[in-house]
Parts: sequence; structure tokens; C-alpha cells
Amino acid sequence: MATPHISAQPGDFAPAVLMPGDPRRAERIAGQLMPDARKVSDVRGIVGYTGTHEGRPLSVMASGMGQPSLSIYATELFSQFGVERIIRVGTAGGLSPKIKVGDVIVATGAHTDSSMNQLRIPGVNFCAVADFRLAAAAYEASLPEQARVGGTVHLGTVMSRDHFYFTPEGQTEALARHGVLGVEMEAAALYGVAAEYDKQALAVLTVSDHLLDHSGDMSAAERETRFTDSLRLAVAAAHS
Repeated sequence: MATPHISAQPGDFAPAVLMPGDPRRAERIAGQLMPDARKVSDVRGIVGYTGTHEGRPLSVMASGMGQPSLSIYATELFSQFGVERIIRVGTAGGLSPKIKVGDVIVATGAHTDSSMNQLRIPGVNFCAVADFRLAAAAYEASLPEQARVGGTVHLGTVMSRDHFYFTPEGQTEALARHGVLGVEMEAAALYGVAAEYDKQALAVLTVSDHLLDHSGDMSAAERETRFTDSLRLAVAAAHS
């Protein structure tokens, strides 16, 4: 039955859900991937669609922005609608000098400054990691003999921040020195919710800007359209 934040009914969602942050991006992905997509939820402008892609069921649903918002939708999808895996399709700011704008990050783990995962297990620094099978499927789909991608695909950790505009002095540079590939705002919470419900989760992220070199940052319009490579890898993980 419907929940406070999802107006769908049992069976309306496929076992695999692609989850961008922006509702407009969710609508665009659904139309691009699933000719038979139907809207199954629309509460507070957060839309969800279900259809078939290459003969297999698939859903797309927006998460909103930030870890608290994503946690609401991921929790309800996992606990009430039979969803088995959620793949976040989003953007990230690059950190590592190895990262270029347009590259794709398959986030194998997510550090965070949020208290959301810290509160899960008293006295424990929870380790927010992706499902290995999903990460492997996404990476294998990026290999040259299987798919051509416009940028380089990287596996590694990201930083999931609660603040968009506030950053402690020196933190960005320290993260880069420790090999963190990028910064975003949702993956750590997604991985925590998936662990709680014994489900699968992954974040596949297009690098839209670079926090240490802003010369090639994407425009707002480009952020909405240049996610073809990450979307292809996310679909491969969803169908794995």
C-alpha cells in the first residue's frame, strides 16, 4: 500500500530502481530507457516510473537532494515495495588529480560528515560500502570490448557531505591526499539503508566539476544531459 512519501501500490516497482536526485532527470531517464514507462508515484513532486528495458522490468525514481531525503525513499522502497537494489545515478565534484570532468566514478565506498550512519550502531564508525556485485557489473560494462564511454571510469571512494556550501578549511585537500575520488551528497546514506535491509546499492556518478580545478566545470544544462555513460553502467548494474 501507499506510504507517506510514495503513492504506489504493491507490485508497482521493479526489483531494480535507478535513482537520480532530480525529478526531471528521473522523467528523462524513464522516457529514454522505457517506451512503456508509466508513472507509479508522484508525491511532493518526487516521481517514480516503472516499465521494461530490453525486456526486463526496471523502475526509476527521484530521491531529492541530500542524505535525509534519499533515506526516506530508499527505506520505503526496500521495506514496503519489494525493491532489491537501488542504483544512484548522479553527479559528483572531482577531487583526485586523476579525475577529469566527464569521467565516471563507480563509488565502492562513501565517507561522510553526516551523523546518519554514526547513529546506526552505538560506538561504531559504520563503513558505508557498495554491493560488490553491482560495482563489478558496472565496471565490467565499461570495458572497451563491451561499451564505449566518453571519459575514464574509476572505482573508489567518495565523500558524502551534508553541506553544499560549507566545507571545513583544509578538508577537501586532505580528502584528495587520501585518494578520495569525488564529493557528492547521497551515497553514504544509501549504502547504510541498504545494509539495514540486507539489500543491494551502488552509486554511479558523472564528474560534473572539479573542486581543485574549476576550469572545465559543466554548466547547469550540461549537468542535466551529460550522464549517458553513467546511466549505461547503472543499467548494467541494475540488470546484473
